[in-house]
Order: sequence, then C-alpha cells, then structure tokens
Amino acid sequence: MATSPWPPLAPVEDLQAGREMSVQEWLDLPEDTEGELVDGRLVEEEVPDALHELAVAWLIRVLGNWLGSGGFVMGSELKTLTGEKTGRKPDLTVFLAGRAAPPRRGPIRQPADILVEVVSPSARDERRDRVDKMAEYAAFGVRYYWLLDPALGSFEVFERNAEGNYAKVVGATEGRVDPVPGCSGLVIDLDALWADLARLADSDNETAS
Repeated sequence: MATSPWPPLAPVEDLQAGREMSVQEWLDLPEDTEGELVDGRLVEEEVPDALHELAVAWLIRVLGNWLGSGGFVMGSELKTLTGEKTGRKPDLTVFLAGRAAPPRRGPIRQPADILVEVVSPSARDERRDRVDKMAEYAAFGVRYYWLLDPALGSFEVFERNAEGNYAKVVGATEGRVDPVPGCSGLVIDLDALWADLARLADSDNETAS
C-alpha cells in the first residue's frame, strides 16, 4: 500500500489558529473545518451571520441569472490558492463566459474574473477584506474585486490596473449600478438588496422565546 507523502493530520479538535500547516494539509481538512491558510499558518475566518449569508445568497441569485449557462458563480466554501502558502475562501467566486471552466473538484488555482467579499462588522474582518485580501487578490491576478459592506450600506468595485494594484471604479450606496465594470448587461439594484436585507429582524429588538 502506498504511503502518503504528507504528514498525518492532527485531530480536528486539536486544530488551533496559528498552527503551521502545509497547503496540502489545509486542502485535506474536513469540509466543516473552518480556517484559511495565510503564509503557512491556519487562521480564523469570519463567522457569518444571517445578514452576511442573505447578502451572499442575493448576489448569487443576481449573478447566476445574469450568467445563465455562460459562466460560473460559486459560494463561500470554495478554496482558492492565492499563493504558495496561502489559501482563501472568498464569499463568491465568478468565472465569466468564455473562460475555461473551473475544476470539478479541488481548489481554484487560477485567478477568477471576480472575487467578492461581504464585509462583517468587526475591525479584524474589515481589515482582512479591505487590506489583506485586497493585496493578495491583486497579486494573484484577479481582475475585479467587489466589496459589499451591509453595515455601511456600500458597494464597491475595484479593478486591477497595469501596475497590478486595485483602483476603485465603483462606489455606491443606493440606486442601480449600471453598467457594472466588466459585466455588460448586469445591473446591481442596491435599493432592492438593502430592502431584502432589511427583512431580517433587528437583533436589538428580539425577545427571548
């Protein structure tokens, strides 16, 4: 029987943020094990709440309807290798029509056309999305980076320039984003999005059952 070239995995309950880990170890983690890989170490990822997941679901519906069968939009647990020792789980991964199809199984190893992050309202998560991931995704070669911030009520699109850095090309808080850079025919109706998110109960007003 052939032996694995990789060291055995620690039990899931022993995994802790900050542990050194190879890319292969990270890829082999059970699907329900949280964490991203940054410079060869397992780091905590954001814990999504209902607002975050509703925003992700809304964007998937809108992008899926626009793409039809001409591209791909995929959700939060898809692993993307952005560097030799770094792997992320973007909230949405989009491959536009005309691109080679992403692999059926395994991680994404080539830059998607669009990566999307829905910002959670903590300083750590905001820094990760607005600073760390922005730099990583640009270096990886992702052309468009979208940031949706429900707490601020903002939608931003960044496009990678000739120097390999992101420049903001859309910044909106209301109305319809039309056109959407790189996405001919797509409309992002922010008023409809905020209205959908507003259907959730205000946690400050919830009463114990």
